[in-house]
Amino acid sequence: MSSRKNQNPALALADWHIPQLLASYERFGGFNENSSSNLPSKGAISVICEDLMQLLFPGFHDHDAIPDGTLAQITVERLLSIVRRLQEQVRKAVRIDNPERPTGRTVPIMKKFVKAIPAVRELLKHDVEAALLGDPSVNRQEEIILSFPFLEAIAIQRLAHRLYKDGAPIIPRMMTEWAHARTGIDIHPGASIGTHFFIDHGTGVVIGETCKIGNNVKLYHGVTLGARSIAKDDSGEVIRGTKRHPNVEDSVTIYPNSTILGGETTIGEGSTIGANVFLMHSVPPNSLVVTKEAGLDILDKNAKKKKKEIGEFSI
Repeated sequence: MSSRKNQNPALALADWHIPQLLASYERFGGFNENSSSNLPSKGAISVICEDLMQLLFPGFHDHDAIPDGTLAQITVERLLSIVRRLQEQVRKAVRIDNPERPTGRTVPIMKKFVKAIPAVRELLKHDVEAALLGDPSVNRQEEIILSFPFLEAIAIQRLAHRLYKDGAPIIPRMMTEWAHARTGIDIHPGASIGTHFFIDHGTGVVIGETCKIGNNVKLYHGVTLGARSIAKDDSGEVIRGTKRHPNVEDSVTIYPNSTILGGETTIGEGSTIGANVFLMHSVPPNSLVVTKEAGLDILDKNAKKKKKEIGEFSI
């Protein structure tokens, strides 16, 4: 009797509900056991993304600058560590629906990934240059690398895109969603993005899987490059692998909160899309697309105050 009185209330509550919780696991799934497929680790991918940013920009994402004469050694150690851990996560992803599936393609995927890193750094250099040219509030490249969320989002997306193209399952999406959670910028790893790309501010930008974006493109916050609708077959199943998202050609600027939808939609080279535009069809090169100004009432606040003083109230 006394043992019940002295029992921790929290433990008593847990004991009461644990059988129901375990039963829900059996009924609905949603757990990861080592004896089954052993899914990729979200925590591991998060750490790998942090380390990839250090590899891309040594000293910018570290606590301190790289000591003189140690860059080569640090780079070797970092790259080997990243490859070992990322390869393990890709191996798990390859086996996600079949623990017995051979994982031989993991090694060539990783070889191509490592080979692509210098080319990704070159693209990022041009992205930084585009930001410096496109944002008068910044005076130096270091500020962009240290503080601009778009650079983190596009850096991870460009690396994830390499894995996506080479057939690595799930991991590319986990990487870009890590960046999405940190920056508010959602770029699918399947999106193809050219050089000198810049997202100003960035919050709320969405770029879909089958988007093709040219060179020297600038987006502002709240831009959506999305799908017009979800295609389904006769049985009601979603049709995957189709072109669902728009193309944006070279030297296009898209201002805040504009939405452009559809796999057949192309924004022609040199065009400017104004703020709050909604488009579901193509526009030719060098177009200026703007919304007509809504009817606005601009009132004199002082005059309105005087009216209230003589008894004209509104609800």
